[in-house]
Amino acid sequence: MRFTVLGASGFIGSHVAAHLRARGAECYMPGRDEPLADAGHLGHVLFCIGVTADFRRRPLDAVRAHVCRLLDVLEGGRFESLLYLSSSRVYAGADSGSEDATFRVSPRSLSDVYNLSKLTGEAACFATDRPTVRVARLSNVYGGNWDSENFLMAVIRQAVDAGRVVLQTDWESAKDYVGIHEVEPLLCDIAERGQARLYNVASGVRVSNRNLGDALRRVTGCDLTVATGAPHVVFPPIDTSRVKEEFGFRPASVLDAVDDLVADYRLKRKA
Repeated sequence: MRFTVLGASGFIGSHVAAHLRARGAECYMPGRDEPLADAGHLGHVLFCIGVTADFRRRPLDAVRAHVCRLLDVLEGGRFESLLYLSSSRVYAGADSGSEDATFRVSPRSLSDVYNLSKLTGEAACFATDRPTVRVARLSNVYGGNWDSENFLMAVIRQAVDAGRVVLQTDWESAKDYVGIHEVEPLLCDIAERGQARLYNVASGVRVSNRNLGDALRRVTGCDLTVATGAPHVVFPPIDTSRVKEEFGFRPASVLDAVDDLVADYRLKRKA
């Protein structure tokens, strides 16, 4: 079976590509700006291109990454299916975290550039009216991407390297986390045989800074505080009933993974 992974040099894309190759699948991995040499035979496409933690510094790059390359594939490529990776960040300010939620965004807000560009990519997918063009909204995916600016990876680095972490959101701020090694096979399953057009890929459980901090203190002995005036940031619970019912997806808690994550980072430091 043939797959095309766009964004295979990134964190999620590289893990998905490695998972597919381990399965023995044929995997085409063009560079981000490379013309599609075999656009007539892309097979199952996983669109993993994205700008994440640094989108505020690169807003136009975020729009280009989330929309422009996608339009080229939708209009010029032949494929069996296409799975566009969006983000559960679009639920910021929404009344619920279900796939049917509606959103409040402002084009004047730099913080909303990410959400608007991801939602534009989603809209382009749904506008094709092809049932095999699907969207997955991923929550905060964690794993061994130790060069990442993403929150959890950065906090673990600080806890181990400096022994001190200052959180920029308050103790009760909370996020949904899901592990990369649980995400890899699920995305491939959705691409091959998903019955719906939109899926939340998340744990379905919000973990507070307080609980995460307690786990980090236990493992690293770090000093962990909250910045003065830190805001309270919390998203609605992400509804994962669709992936649970269709694929039996029940990921582990990030709190159970903290020990292994810290051990992995310590090994990387020694390498």
